Amino acid sequence: MRQGRVPTRMPKGVAWRPAWRPSWRLLLIVGLVLACLASATAVIGASYQTRAQYVRLQQLERERDQLQTEWGQLLLEESAWSSPARIERLAVERLDMRLPHVNEVEVIRP
Repeated sequence: MRQGRVPTRMPKGVAWRPAWRPSWRLLLIVGLVLACLASATAVIGASYQTRAQYVRLQQLERERDQLQTEWGQLLLEESAWSSPARIERLAVERLDMRLPHVNEVEVIRP
């Protein structure tokens, strides 16, 4: 055969093979590397979500604490505004109300 010429027929007993064929070991290694990369990406995503949710939890706990403080202050204010002594004082000062004398009380029976 001369150089530069491609034979038209393969000799007997020689099987045709492509110039490059990946072996099963190479495919296994590539698959494992891709699996490791996918796993690492999943771990990074889960870590990010965990941190974001923890920050949100801290914000909600601060808000809860502020609301509990405000609720306590409102309860104190309500008890101050609704005290019987305050209501009696306002009735006397603003509405000129007074307790009736014993002779002014009438009992109505059904």
